[in-house]
Amino acid sequence: MIVEGAVLPIDRANVDTDQIIPAHYLTGIETTGLGKHLFIGMTGGAELLAAHPHASIVVSRENFGCGSSREHAAWSLADRGFRAVVAPSFARIFFENAYNNGIAPVIVPAEEIDALLRSATLRIDLEREELVRDDGASVAFTLDPLRKQFLLSGGYMAFLASKIDAVRAWEAAR
Repeated sequence: MIVEGAVLPIDRANVDTDQIIPAHYLTGIETTGLGKHLFIGMTGGAELLAAHPHASIVVSRENFGCGSSREHAAWSLADRGFRAVVAPSFARIFFENAYNNGIAPVIVPAEEIDALLRSATLRIDLEREELVRDDGASVAFTLDPLRKQFLLSGGYMAFLASKIDAVRAWEAAR
C-alpha cells in the first residue's frame, strides 16, 4: 500500500490533542465531521491548513499527539483526508489510535525532519517501509508487523472484519 500526497509541515514539537481537535468539539462519538475543526486549537493552524489544502501527510517534530487521550484526534485527521503522520516520536495513545484508525504513524530519525518539512510531497510505501521525498531521497522506517496489517487492511476494525469468515470456520469446527 502506498500513501502519497502533499505535506502539511508542522514545524513544532509536542503538538497535543487539544491543538489537533479542541475538546469543545468532542460532543459525540461519530468519526465523521470532525475534520472541519482540525488544528484550529493550534496557533496558526487554520492558516496552515488553508495554505496546504490538498495535504494528506503531516510532518511534525517529536512527541506528536501528546496530551489527553482522545481518539477524536485520529478521527479528525482521517476525516480531513490525512493518511499518515511522520515524526521522530509519538505520544503512545495517539500512536495506537492512529494505527487503529488507518493512519500510518511513521517514525523517522529526528535528523531527517528538516528535509521532510521542506518536501512538498512524500511517497510512503507501507509494505516496503520506505519513505521517499520529492527530491528522490529515501528514508527507511519500521512498522510493527501486526499493526502494519491493520494499516494494509484500512485500520483495526477493517482488519478484524477481514477475519470474520476465519472465526466462523473456527467456531463451526469446535
